[in-house]
Amino acid sequence: MTELYVQSSRGDTLDTVHRVHVAVCRADGSLVATSGDPRRLVIMRSAAKPFQALPLAEDGAVERFGMTGEELALACASHNSEVRQVEIVRGFLEGLGLTEQDLACGPHPALARDFTVRRPGSAGDERPQLADRSRLASNCSGKHTGMLALALHHGWETQGYHLSGHPVQQRVKRALASYAGLPEAEIGEGVDGCGVVAFSLPLASMARAFARLVADGGTAAQAVVSAMTAHPELVAGKWRLETELMQAYPSRLVLKVGAEGVYGAALPEQGLGVALKVEDGSSRAAMPALVHVLDQLGLDPAPSSRLPRFATLEILNTRAEPVGAMVAAGALTLV
Repeated sequence: MTELYVQSSRGDTLDTVHRVHVAVCRADGSLVATSGDPRRLVIMRSAAKPFQALPLAEDGAVERFGMTGEELALACASHNSEVRQVEIVRGFLEGLGLTEQDLACGPHPALARDFTVRRPGSAGDERPQLADRSRLASNCSGKHTGMLALALHHGWETQGYHLSGHPVQQRVKRALASYAGLPEAEIGEGVDGCGVVAFSLPLASMARAFARLVADGGTAAQAVVSAMTAHPELVAGKWRLETELMQAYPSRLVLKVGAEGVYGAALPEQGLGVALKVEDGSSRAAMPALVHVLDQLGLDPAPSSRLPRFATLEILNTRAEPVGAMVAAGALTLV
């Protein structure tokens, strides 16, 4: 196949095929490579978080509240609900004079249960230590705290900060539109799992936004990128693909997951942005798909050799026995 896909097999039998849409763009919006439909509308979900955090740096809230790099990284994060991650968010929130009750996000099971892929045979590499389920332990708690900080900085009402039409969401949409190279009216809106506005746009525009994030010489974009690359353990967490890839390629890769099989990435050395969507929404299939894309874009050494367990993703039964695997195949089409 000339398009990318992920095949899921059990034993020697092909079980499922997941089609993958990809756009790879430069900062000027020119397409470099594709798979599937690069113009397909995609809901960014949590892959929008770096752009939702940008106004904190652009508008001066980072300086005003003395935000640390760790706090800014968590404003961009879909974290594991690890104890350290949650405690940093707690300190960030309390520093604003707010409490957990001010967060609009709801509690949910930790992402660590679904998105971690354990290192086989690593001595002493224990499972992530997770905080108790709460709003503060929501994977989006850092983003929500950042949005509250933006509201306080501008003197906007904090009540309803997560809703469409609130000045916080209008400001965030303006930032995303600028980086995606789109009029605000062309960015669609829905509601994300945490209650905040979720933005939709063409896959190629999402890729352009990520390319511009690392190409922009401004201090705001640099602050967001630096926070994410300096603290990859906070952006996702232990045994997570985003964290391990950014640790394996320090300052050479910026990466953010979104729900329903979405990834956004930027390769600063190549000046490229990547947007990926698994058509059927499989988040697990998105992991080997992303590794396969980065291999084809020439990231050296190849991510599939650095992180093979994400390239060939084991399928386990309820006894934790391997019974199959998910593997990406096919090729990007160069434009």
